[in-house]
Amino acid sequence: MSFSHRRRIHFADTDAAGVVFFARYLAICHEAYEEALRAEGIDLNRFFGEEGIIIPIASARCDYLRPLHCGDEVEVRLSPTRSAPAEFTLDHEMVSLSNAGKTVARARTTHVCIDSATRRRKPLPEKFAAWTGEVVVAGTETGPQT
Repeated sequence: MSFSHRRRIHFADTDAAGVVFFARYLAICHEAYEEALRAEGIDLNRFFGEEGIIIPIASARCDYLRPLHCGDEVEVRLSPTRSAPAEFTLDHEMVSLSNAGKTVARARTTHVCIDSATRRRKPLPEKFAAWTGEVVVAGTETGPQT
């Protein structure tokens, strides 16, 4: 499943040089992630409170290819891949709609599902498992894992 989220760059996203501050790229990617979950019908407030889980980011990487400025419009293209029953990766591609559709950044975040009380890994809940798809290891699909 892939998802696209459009957003305008705000003044608050930029630094003193007038370009998007490096950490804001990941924040914008995280906004796209939240919107993707909402589009899947996952109520974020209820979900985490009722399931007894948390899904923190265990790893984050971002490659900055071109600057973004206040007023620019971007589209964040998000694609999840599940690499283990309790883990998934989100690949984000940020494309400037103000600059001929050029890719401005690529980010990857890895998320791990853990029990909120014990802090031990726990398989993704059914809704997340469905959203992230089958477990893929080194390019092979192993079938549904929950």
